[in-house]
Formats: sequence, structure tokens, C-alpha cells
Amino acid sequence: MIVIFATPEDVETAFYEAIARADLNALMSVWADDEEIVCIHPSGQRLHGADAIRDSWRSIFANNPRLLVRLSRAVRWNGMLLSVHNVVEMLYVGDERKPQGPMLATNVFQRGASGWRLLAHHSSTAADRDIGNPGTADDGSARTPRTLH
Repeated sequence: MIVIFATPEDVETAFYEAIARADLNALMSVWADDEEIVCIHPSGQRLHGADAIRDSWRSIFANNPRLLVRLSRAVRWNGMLLSVHNVVEMLYVGDERKPQGPMLATNVFQRGASGWRLLAHHSSTAADRDIGNPGTADDGSARTPRTLH
């Protein structure tokens, strides 16, 4: 049975719920039926194609049976056929109360004949704890903006 995802948000929810359940079949069902799908893990490993992505997640689930990813600070760009979401991920492993992260993730979704699907997932560790508004410190006080060039 093919699940039809009506929105990119539905795909994203199903992706992270599949991770929490360590459900490889559900996780793979959210990906586009395209040879060019890409998944980049925080380790920097670039996986290309469904077989490589499936094998990697199978290994992740075998070594970490309980993973929970909490999302925050979503920035979304939505179009008719393509949607890009940038989110902050906090990863909880097993019974650990302290999360790993933050990690920055970009999820790219494509709309096709079978609804929305995940085309690319790229997650990487954040450069520092200030991943929100660059003009605000963690305590809410003003901060001098950084120059990027």
C-alpha cells in the first residue's frame, strides 16, 4: 500500500516518527521514487540512492534502537512542486535525558504523482549553540551581529 502524503509537513512528520519507531519500511516509504535521492548524516557521510540510504538506516537502527528527534525553529520555503525545510534537530538516544545536538537539518520535498516525498535530507552538527537569531544571546539580550565575510 502506497501512502499519499498531502503536504511536505506530512512527509516530515512521517520521517521523524519512523525514526522514533526504528521502522525502516516506514522510513523508506517517505522517500521519492528517484535514483537521485540523497541523505547526508551528521558524520558527513553522503548516501546516494535508495539502497545506500536503506542500508545506512538499517545499521543506525540496529545500533540505536531508540532514537527521538525533536524539531524546532523551522524555516520553510514552499512552492507548487518543491518545498525546502530547514530545522534544528535535537537527538535523544535511548534513555539519555540530555540531547545530542543541536544539529541543523535541511529536508527537500518534491511533489509528484503519488503526493509529496522526501528528495534529500542533510543533517550536520551546528557550529555553536547560537543557531537562532544572530542578534540575540541565549539570555535574550542584544548581541553584536557577526560578519560572515
